Amino acid sequence: MRRERTTGVLMMLGSGLSTQIGASVAALAFPVLGPAGVVAIRQWVAALVLLAVGRPRLRTITARQWRPVIGLAVVFAVMNLSLYTAIDRVGLGLAVTLEFLGPLAVALLGSRRVLDLLCAVAAAPAVVLLARPQPSTDYVGIALGLLAATCWACYILLNRTVGRELPGATGSAAAAALSGLAYVPVGVVVLLHHPPTLGAASYALAAGVLSSAVPFLVDLLTLRRVPAQFFGVFMSVNPVLAALVGLVVLDQRLGILDWAAILVIVAANAVAVAFGGPRAAGAAGAVEAVEAVRVAEPGDAVDHSPVPVRPCDVVHGAPDRTVTPAFGKVAADGEPETSRATQ
Repeated sequence: MRRERTTGVLMMLGSGLSTQIGASVAALAFPVLGPAGVVAIRQWVAALVLLAVGRPRLRTITARQWRPVIGLAVVFAVMNLSLYTAIDRVGLGLAVTLEFLGPLAVALLGSRRVLDLLCAVAAAPAVVLLARPQPSTDYVGIALGLLAATCWACYILLNRTVGRELPGATGSAAAAALSGLAYVPVGVVVLLHHPPTLGAASYALAAGVLSSAVPFLVDLLTLRRVPAQFFGVFMSVNPVLAALVGLVVLDQRLGILDWAAILVIVAANAVAVAFGGPRAAGAAGAVEAVEAVRVAEPGDAVDHSPVPVRPCDVVHGAPDRTVTPAFGKVAADGEPETSRATQ
């Protein structure tokens, strides 16, 4: 068991680093393709991955079910574009930290516990500190980071509806496909006006793989090895990983006060997940107790009945969900129940 936990920790660290390295590699393509061009390529990669893994039966989706899916697709599109534009303007560490305020806000607003109030009291001044007026402050970049946070909060709430309405990963995959289609004209226009160099195209494609495909697949395996709550807590370190990767890869340096503010926000999010109830924990880390439909094998009888699921995080390319290592349910005491689900 201890070996499984150690392996899971290493996999989560690798997934987080892959996500942030992918974002930093994407930034290297910004001078040629711009954030919109890079996001277009990443959306296409994310759509292909989710369609391949989720295998949604799009013809079975009704008009009523398409409405929240379309809303989710819009959120996907705006969230990724606002995040990448924010990264271009204010740097990777600050942009990712601001984005993480979305799930934290959902958790805190949906809870009445004193502990969550204390988390909010701690996080609020840290946010003000990050956005404090300075000669070099880019308020547009900060606003875009906060827009990404708002989109992530909407993403959590919309997926609750989508998860109730559609089976398996159908809703998330369909939304990712729609978002990818919406970026086709954007990508065409960008690529026509800004012909990509081989290097820029390689960076954008690598960003899609590193930030979408790799974390998604790695996290599918990780969630079989570590408890759901632990996975949610570990997610909270992503802003720190982003700041470190931004420093090493992009030479984006943060001041001592900025580092302190990031650590406070990370701590607030981790506390909200680690000690929160099911509702607070699920929102704070964008993770929630789920059941998933396993990928069918030849000869299997496939059950297409609705299964409540948490979405895949198309921002980071990883499934942000409180699931057990076997993709099963989380019992009332927080311990995983067994499941026959497999990747």
